[in-house]
Amino acid sequence: MKRLIVATAATLCALAAHAASWNMSAEQPDANYLTQNVRQFAEDVKAATNGQLEFKVQSNSVLLKRPEVKRGVQQGIVPIGEVLMSALGNEDAMFEVDSVPFLASSFDASEKLWKAAREQIAQRLDKQGVVLVYGSPWPPQGIYTKAPVTTLADFKGARFRAYSASTSRMVTLMGAVPTTIQTAEVPQAFSTGVIDMMITSPATGVDTQAWDYVKHYYDAKAFIPQSIVIANKRSLAALPPEQRQAVLDAGKKAEARGWQQARELTAKLTQTLASRGISVNPVPAPVAADLNKIGATMADEWIKKAGADGAKVLDAYRR
Repeated sequence: MKRLIVATAATLCALAAHAASWNMSAEQPDANYLTQNVRQFAEDVKAATNGQLEFKVQSNSVLLKRPEVKRGVQQGIVPIGEVLMSALGNEDAMFEVDSVPFLASSFDASEKLWKAAREQIAQRLDKQGVVLVYGSPWPPQGIYTKAPVTTLADFKGARFRAYSASTSRMVTLMGAVPTTIQTAEVPQAFSTGVIDMMITSPATGVDTQAWDYVKHYYDAKAFIPQSIVIANKRSLAALPPEQRQAVLDAGKKAEARGWQQARELTAKLTQTLASRGISVNPVPAPVAADLNKIGATMADEWIKKAGADGAKVLDAYRR
């Protein structure tokens, strides 16, 4: 009996030594499907490891704001976190491949582009001590305005919310003034006149209750951005092999689930905007023509910045 007690105690100690609890930073509110996907990912990891690895998901950027996430994961401030990939565009053009306007506007095209670029993105992150666990798409990006828009001139001088280097460039080419505003600050920014317009998804429109401050949504389908979940490379490597594999396996499931959710929910989210009184329309033809020209300009700029690796990605995408 004494030997049994000793053996049991030793087993429990060994299990405890391998148990881990990680804080995980998620960007969006709990109602957002991306956050729900993050929480399901965490549940999958917990189930696969019999509770030995637990991710404590902190939503709505309460742990780290968007500009802080990647560095926070690199430095181990949090072992794992979610961030909008194009927010990293200032450091490497490959991180904004998803946000070149009108390069890949449909989910099928965007998923093909993501698959073409994924390995390049993972390699870049790996060199920086970060592991790409999975990516998950937003709905296509549209334009929210207080007043109706009929020509590109209607954007001139407007204070236009941007959230990345690529959206800032797009807004500038539209003749508007880009203003960086985090998602949680959008309602106040509109109500205080800090911004007049924004480009974002119907998901963010619903999350921020856009019907309280704008009247028009133009379904531009400009591009489909990716949110990525990244982990600290050392922290992941320090896990027992079976736990590490559980994280990667759960990431594969989360990536597939994210694409499915985005496809299924986009129309519903757009309908929610309309049901709340926002006028939902396609972009007027003259504006669409000008936006396509802006997209072509930005595609040329992107390929110059991305160089040979960018050319390889586009070649694989266009096959």
